[in-house]
This record gives sequence, structure tokens and C-alpha cells, in this order.
Amino acid sequence: MATTSAASAQSQTTGSSPFRGVHHLALVTDDIKATTDFFVNIVGMPLVHAMKVPPGLGTGPGNRGNPPWEDVRHYFFDMGNDSLLAYFEIPKGAMPQADRNAVGGMQHCAFVMAPDKWQALRSRLQAASIPYDEVTPLPGLSSLYFKDPGGARLEACCQPNDKDSPDVIGLVLQTKAQARKELETLGSSSEWIDQVTANLPD
Repeated sequence: MATTSAASAQSQTTGSSPFRGVHHLALVTDDIKATTDFFVNIVGMPLVHAMKVPPGLGTGPGNRGNPPWEDVRHYFFDMGNDSLLAYFEIPKGAMPQADRNAVGGMQHCAFVMAPDKWQALRSRLQAASIPYDEVTPLPGLSSLYFKDPGGARLEACCQPNDKDSPDVIGLVLQTKAQARKELETLGSSSEWIDQVTANLPD
């Protein structure tokens, strides 16, 4: 990975994306009570909104992408930095458990944490006898992999050297040459590679 300061990483990325981050990530459960208990009391994400989707938005003509059942519960949890984790509750047994490696599926969702909060989460997982894997996927990054009650794979990340101010993009930011080495394996043109790496540092 490129060695870069937080300031230089910020200068490379600020304004390059029209997005401000995650508003909410919506997942599915068939047991909203167990899911709520898990996220509030073990993971540590406060519940901020509990509702049922209004009638007519599940199977009616006003459906805007909701699960195809009426009156499903839809709960929101605070995942930090003014963003939300949401869960729809579908009827138990109505759908099989998802394959996280299927195309269009969610392989896993990773959350960023300060090191002390990360350590506290690990202790809560241990106390609740919830299995987890502790790995170092990149130099400077520590991760805990675990699953929610429905089997969705989650990751808690911390960057110990950054303490309470993790430079997430700075840790993974590559130079043009580093990214090009991989992109060339796609068999694409040099012009295309130049286009998609234009925001990267030299």
C-alpha cells in the first residue's frame, strides 16, 4: 500500500465522489427481537427507530422495494457517524438463509471502530459465547469477523496506530502504479486504466 498521510489521502479523495457515505444499510431478519437484542446489547448500536411498514407497501401497487409482505417491521440502529443500519423482519421460514458468496448478495459488512471500543466489543462477544475470528487483513488493520442472529457476516475494524481518528482511505490508498499492476490483469486498454486511476496519487 502507498505510504501517505491522512492529509494527503484527504486531498486525493475530497470532492472526487458525489456521495457523503452510507445513509443506511438495510438487511433482513426473521427475528427482530433477537436482532435488536444482539445489536443493542452486544454490538452496542443504539436502537433509534422502530416501525412497521405502512399497509399497501408490501404487496400493493405502492411497493418501492420493500419485502413482499404487509406490515413488516423495519428497525433502525445507529452505526455511528450519522449513518444507520436497518433490518426488515420477514415472516419466519418464508425465505432461505442467503448465500453470502452469491452474486448480488452481501459478502460482509465492515464497521470502523476506535481501538478501545473494538476491544470492548471483543469482550462482549466472548461473554456472550458468540464465535468470532480475529485477523489482520492488512498491515495496520485489526478485524473481528462474526455473524448476526440471521447469519449475516459482519466485520469490526480498527486501526490501532490511528487511535480515535482512523484514516480509513489513507490505509488502503494505492499509487497509480500499484493499482495499474492489478488492473492490467483485466486485459483492458491503457486509456481505460488511466481513466479509472486518475484520482490516485503518483
